[in-house]
Amino acid sequence: MATQAGIGVTGSVVRVTGSGLGCSTWPQCHKGTMFPVEHAEYETLNQWIEFGNRMLTGIVGLVAIACVLAAWRLHLETGNRRRPLGLALAVLGGTGMQGVLGGITVRMELLWWTVAIHFLASAVLVWIAVLLLHAFGEGDAGPRWHVGDTGRRLLVALVAALAGVLTAGTFVTGAGPHGGDPETPRLDVPIALLTKIHAGALVVFLGVLVLIGLTSLRTAASARFTRRYALLWLAALGQGALGSVQYELEVPEPLVSLHVLGSALVVIATAALWCSARDRGAPASVGAEPAAAAAVRAE
Repeated sequence: MATQAGIGVTGSVVRVTGSGLGCSTWPQCHKGTMFPVEHAEYETLNQWIEFGNRMLTGIVGLVAIACVLAAWRLHLETGNRRRPLGLALAVLGGTGMQGVLGGITVRMELLWWTVAIHFLASAVLVWIAVLLLHAFGEGDAGPRWHVGDTGRRLLVALVAALAGVLTAGTFVTGAGPHGGDPETPRLDVPIALLTKIHAGALVVFLGVLVLIGLTSLRTAASARFTRRYALLWLAALGQGALGSVQYELEVPEPLVSLHVLGSALVVIATAALWCSARDRGAPASVGAEPAAAAAVRAE
């Protein structure tokens, strides 16, 4: 989870420093070399910033492989823990896909919509990583919801609103000044208009969050759900305030990276709230016999 969020933040550093084409091709840094070299067209520092981000992708991949191995071992020891393994494989596959998307982004010279897809894919992977973290500590039974039908529908609406906020944010970024390279063409739409749409999507998100509080917290909401609900409010309000300051100060580079970090925190907090609204039973103990095998043995 931390590595998936972190690679998004380091990617924003690449963008705001204009290092997106510091390495001019992919998977090599430049034709004929995997590493930064003295180059007449590319600053050495920009090369190393982009190259460093690529190397961090390798670390993210290693962590994803470690998660798959841990989930596989858990599956072998319990005989029936398939959900953690499936989620771990999804994270690993998504990480590989992100590497390919990064290569496409570089080869298309950082066109704004390729950067947007790259960012949104990271958000999805952060969400799956939160589910994976919870899956290791819970059972594989079907979800049993504790917030009622209305609360469950509102949580679905909250996730949809979050997707809208993130997508609108990528349009603002596409029209903004930080394209990853000074020569990268920007989205030709007034940034003031896109910012209003982005802010409106956040208002919708917060409105749904209010409704969740009015409905779910009146029922038998758990203490864990209540804590995570409060943390999501803090993350969302902090992100909104940061975005406002960022806009008023004409998008200074450090605030861009902080805003990307804030986006990851909001995704994590929303996914954690989702997980706290249901349970999947207790996890099977190590060495436990699968239910089907136990039934055959009983006969």
